[in-house]
Amino acid sequence: MDPRLRTAFEGLPPAYLVGGAVRDLLRGAPHVDLDVVVEGDALAVARALAERLGGEVVEHDRFGTATVRAPELTVDLATARRETYPAPGALPDVEPATLAEDLARRDFTINAMALALTDDTLHDPHGGRADLDAGVIRVLHDASFIDDPTRLLRALRYEARLGGRLDAHTEELAREAIAAGATGTVSGNRVRDELLDLLREVEAPAALARMRELKLDCALHPAWRVMPDRAASAMLACTETGADPALASLAALMVPDAEALHPLLDRLALTRHERDRVSRAAELGGHMSHRLSGELAASDIHALLDGEPLETLAVALAWGAPGEPVLRYLSELRGVRLEVTGDDLVEAGVPPSPAIGDALAETLRSKLDGKVSGRDDELALALWIARDAAGRS
Repeated sequence: MDPRLRTAFEGLPPAYLVGGAVRDLLRGAPHVDLDVVVEGDALAVARALAERLGGEVVEHDRFGTATVRAPELTVDLATARRETYPAPGALPDVEPATLAEDLARRDFTINAMALALTDDTLHDPHGGRADLDAGVIRVLHDASFIDDPTRLLRALRYEARLGGRLDAHTEELAREAIAAGATGTVSGNRVRDELLDLLREVEAPAALARMRELKLDCALHPAWRVMPDRAASAMLACTETGADPALASLAALMVPDAEALHPLLDRLALTRHERDRVSRAAELGGHMSHRLSGELAASDIHALLDGEPLETLAVALAWGAPGEPVLRYLSELRGVRLEVTGDDLVEAGVPPSPAIGDALAETLRSKLDGKVSGRDDELALALWIARDAAGRS
């Protein structure tokens, strides 16, 4: 933990590092997010902290939270609070509370620990450290998955990340919540955030295997059956293609029945750009794996792959496409362009018409296949194709 924090919090209301940062410190793992709970006015503490650290503060009055950004240091602060859920799956109502109440509202024991920022005292009222050491994922109360069904996905993510397992009672509660349709009570954008976080985990295939075991996939959509091996292949392909691992994995998991799963994409409320990439990759990636097989000229590879999202390429590889044409496209063919344009053909006397576009496209194919090289060759071939087409019309 950055030693500047201890000094900066001296003399301020009691403040505690909470959540993943505490868990990661105890594991000796690197941590990025610094979440601090304040027993008092978090906004006032954030202002004082920003002044002491030479940073700036962004306040979120509605939630009683603030973010302090200082050189090489970002801290999120919140007032200690208690929560009540007005309905299953709804966002909670919150009010100020003690640290003990704040820890009691959290999702799992491993996230219900707090480290005092002034003296390093560990507050662990629910046995989180013992569970962390044992690799146990345990909820704090029996209604946890009903109150917030996104915790089902989060639990599997922690299982995979920590190499742990839900304790028997927590797994029983998870199965009961899934069978009762709890996931239908929560908004799609909250499901999306947790699902994409899960798919970004290095050990995502292990989490997906558990997802299938618990039938959480078909609880999210009746037609969905996740295949962890396909996600693993897509993740591996992302290292070669530069695709987004979460979006490529999601697309790969939709391939067997992409059309039927469009409602799932609707529910997840992806951005339009993300949705287009996922749906395109899901619809074409599997077919592309077959079309890339066999002997293909460079122009054929370019015609198949040019303009496709990188996720389509990753899914094609995940579904068995040979690697050579995909890697050749990425390394050699993707950036190939003609040195001549339609304006050059018009200046040479070709009247504007669709024939110009056709001539340029055919010339590009010849360039890709090594049949022409240099501007003069390109112009000569394009003019010949355009004039020949005009003579036949």
